[in-house]
Amino acid sequence: MAKAYVLVASVIAAGLAIGLAAIGASLSDGMVSSKALEGMTRQPEQSGKLLTNMLISVGLIESIPIIAAVIAIVLVFANPLVDLLK
Repeated sequence: MAKAYVLVASVIAAGLAIGLAAIGASLSDGMVSSKALEGMTRQPEQSGKLLTNMLISVGLIESIPIIAAVIAIVLVFANPLVDLLK
């Protein structure tokens, strides 16, 4: 019975981790893109540098949901807490 509770908690935690990471990344991507576009309109001569920095930032921000997905997969399929319960 205890294993069932751990598995249910793991599935809920995995769903929350992926969902919150996706929401956070999408909000951050929107903020980065809007600020970069605002900077490009104010200083067109710096647009190339701003675009490069924006793309690097978006790539780093997008790594967070990928890490969250890996942690969620580990929680669901290779949960170390299930082996402790007997």
